[in-house]
Amino acid sequence: MSMDVPGLREKIEGHLQRAEGRRIGVAVAEVLAGGACQENIKVELEGGERWVLRSDARSSLTGSLDRARELEVIRAAVAAGVRTPPPKWPATGLLREGATSYFLEWREGEAIGRRVVKSKELEAARGTLPAELARELAKIHGIRPADHPTLMDGAAAAAPSFDPAVASLARLRARMDSLEPSPSRELVHRWLADHLPAKEDAVLCHGDFRTGNFLVAPDGLSAILDWEFAHWGARAFDLAWICVRDWRFGQLALPVGGFAGREPFYAAYEAASGVHLDRARLHWWEVFGNLAWAVGSVQQAHRYISGAESDLELVAIGRRAAEMEFEALRLIEKGRI
Repeated sequence: MSMDVPGLREKIEGHLQRAEGRRIGVAVAEVLAGGACQENIKVELEGGERWVLRSDARSSLTGSLDRARELEVIRAAVAAGVRTPPPKWPATGLLREGATSYFLEWREGEAIGRRVVKSKELEAARGTLPAELARELAKIHGIRPADHPTLMDGAAAAAPSFDPAVASLARLRARMDSLEPSPSRELVHRWLADHLPAKEDAVLCHGDFRTGNFLVAPDGLSAILDWEFAHWGARAFDLAWICVRDWRFGQLALPVGGFAGREPFYAAYEAASGVHLDRARLHWWEVFGNLAWAVGSVQQAHRYISGAESDLELVAIGRRAAEMEFEALRLIEKGRI
């Protein structure tokens, strides 16, 4: 589907020419599937070279970074050796006035969740994903706020008083307070507040590390994508987030992204990071993750209801809130499956 922005290809060509000091022709500019939070445009240059233009959407979820700040996070990840495409050619106003954007090298692979967990072509890749993802996550968590004091206010996150669980729960409380009340969400939040894990040092969290936000090729992991929810937090946040029920895409018996069990993934992470994982802490963060996505699902629906966005997919996402609330309550009562 072609992007309905007057003169888009000409705008991109002008930007690239200014950035590179030479003419670069654009043959194709098309909307990519997905992108519920941001806009992603496939850009094919004359000669066949392909890129992805990633731009701010008209509205976004609370806590989402704009592309200018996301770009800085990706640069830190690239420097740490994370398998993610390096950003290039930052811009302002390519898609609309004030919207920031950048380009990423095109990488081959599948990102649509239901295909990642079910495609026969990716069967062998699913066997290697737990170890590959664990290694990449260990690299991400090796990025510390003390070494990046200006990245997302790393100086504050490096302070001895900063508690990732307390900070995350406070942010979630503020998001809940912006929505209509829900008894089930309140009950889960009360449980989280009453069972806070012990304080730990902050690390860089990808923030949305789950099936759908990495590319998978037949031979395994191709790239980590979508850093808009990166933040300084607890490593267990990312490790639990990939286990949130909605990211299994129907493969409920395989809690890690719909393709693996928890223990092989945890063991691979421990081997890659040298950090022992407290399973009780991971359980708390999995409850947290399901509540956070219940809130996020409602917020996605509000983006459509408010008139800020016209994509009906956002309404469909909103209906998942009840499923996430149920899963959070089930985890509290019966534990993990």
